[in-house]
Amino acid sequence: MADSKPLLSLDGDPVAAEALLRDVFGIIMDEVIRKGTSASEKVCEWKEPEELKQLLDLELRSQGESQEQILERCRAVICYSVKTCHPHFFNQLFSGLDPHALAGRIVTESLNTSQYTYEIAPVFVLMEEEVLKKLRALVGWGSGDGVFCPGGSISNMYAVNLARYQRYPDCKQRGLRALPPLALFASKESHYSIKKAAAFLGLGTDSVRVVKADERGKMIPDDLERQIHMAEAEGAVPFMVSATSGTTVLGAFDPLEAIADVCQRHGLWLHVDNLLKHCHGSQASYLFQQDKFYDVALDTGDKVVQCGRRVDCLKLWLMWKAQGGQGLERRVDQAFALARYLVEEMKKREGFELVMEPEFLNVCFWFVPPSLRGKQESPDYSERLAEVAPLLKERMVKEGSMMIGYQPHGTRGNFFRMVVANPALTQADMDFLLNELERLGQDL
Repeated sequence: MADSKPLLSLDGDPVAAEALLRDVFGIIMDEVIRKGTSASEKVCEWKEPEELKQLLDLELRSQGESQEQILERCRAVICYSVKTCHPHFFNQLFSGLDPHALAGRIVTESLNTSQYTYEIAPVFVLMEEEVLKKLRALVGWGSGDGVFCPGGSISNMYAVNLARYQRYPDCKQRGLRALPPLALFASKESHYSIKKAAAFLGLGTDSVRVVKADERGKMIPDDLERQIHMAEAEGAVPFMVSATSGTTVLGAFDPLEAIADVCQRHGLWLHVDNLLKHCHGSQASYLFQQDKFYDVALDTGDKVVQCGRRVDCLKLWLMWKAQGGQGLERRVDQAFALARYLVEEMKKREGFELVMEPEFLNVCFWFVPPSLRGKQESPDYSERLAEVAPLLKERMVKEGSMMIGYQPHGTRGNFFRMVVANPALTQADMDFLLNELERLGQDL
């Protein structure tokens, strides 16, 4: 049993610090790695907010707690958190647990560095560039520049800012007064972060011109052309098109070659090398001294908006090292195979209706409960069907049996979006999803 003395500080006591970490790693191994990835365990332990606050005892006090209490805090955090590594967690575009990636994250957090200069992050500066070079090669780019971002929303913000800077470099110093009214173009299926980026960067959400998409969610190049002409007629200056490869809900891929042709005709920005440092750099003299004893081009911190930046490359690099390109390719092939399997199994069962044949790993569908089957002509059918997904979601979450996302889409009522992302998934997990929906919805 751990010592119950108040754990005021472990500073200067490496033995106690090591004992604590060994105990914490043991809890992680048992509660996250073993139980969290077991199909026989719950995906989540749902509690209402007020009850959860009491269970966690979130208040921060003036006195420290014992090591035994701290370990119990760790257990409670894990117990009441959603196990995104669980084979029945289908709720987001991410899921699963890769041991090599986790090992990379543990090493990253243990070293606790910040990736802005070669001076303090030599390994990770070189590693990030190698990973980015490999990723660029996968899409056919022989050169280029880049950084790891915290997520897609920040990446889109960078894209908008770079496009604006490329067209009007004076805006970095003079701000919005250096700009005419601008227009950027994205399909109605694009990620909402495009409008957030426009708002954050001072362009305003009205500057985002929404381009029509076809029935499968792909941007229509002819409408893009029409929107560009319309913006110009209104006195705005088109400067960027944001296309999407794999939309959030339907998993649609915009026709990039046709869109690129439109951009070329109108001189709109799609990709420009070596703009990051010019656009974002501030040459802070206390960090980015130009007379350092090594190549200062390796100080990548001036490329980014933030100063300190977490190391994100190690988890991907270590996983890639372990799996190899061929291993990662097999994972992708397996994911597509499971998505196809799920679709074919849905077609064999009564009560499952596809929104459309999937193009990617997003399988979108309705579960039609017994009381609605064969009643598609009823005037309230769509309204009643839209109520099914939220109800089933509540049931599965409160039971902890699985998690799968749902949403409305245009004129379509709520439907489920299943994303096959976890590399550990099997056909048995696809069967479980279908069986569980049938069980949860049998009385509806």
